[in-house]
Amino acid sequence: MITRMDNVGIVFEDLDAGVAFFAGLGMRLESRGPVRGRWAERVVGLDDMSLDVAMMRTPDGHGRLELMQFHSPAAVSGGPASPPANALGIRRIMFAVDDIDAEVAGLRERGVQLVGEVVRYEDLYKLCYVRGPEGIIVALAEQLQP
Repeated sequence: MITRMDNVGIVFEDLDAGVAFFAGLGMRLESRGPVRGRWAERVVGLDDMSLDVAMMRTPDGHGRLELMQFHSPAAVSGGPASPPANALGIRRIMFAVDDIDAEVAGLRERGVQLVGEVVRYEDLYKLCYVRGPEGIIVALAEQLQP
């Protein structure tokens, strides 16, 4: 039985762009560095593997993202550059925010686009999807009722 979720891994062509995107959402860079060696190749199942990893932590200290950029072997596309929300596989990561309108305004200033629009779900949440680097979808949720 699992005891907790440790992190979610995301592969980027441009690791700096991934770090900047999530830092802009308020995540903190925890560590960054190369990963090489037979032990890593054995875990991942890729020979002659070389990559850089950046660990990002959420402001509450509980959630982490492992952002990766593969140098060898080169990263491969898993489908279209910006897959729709109904594509098979992991499609999005959701973060809670205090003020979704302020977050969306800040993201728009950095050139990030909404996938749809900011909507209200009953009197419980305001929600939206934005498109991040490598076409990933990041959902934002503002809880309206405690």
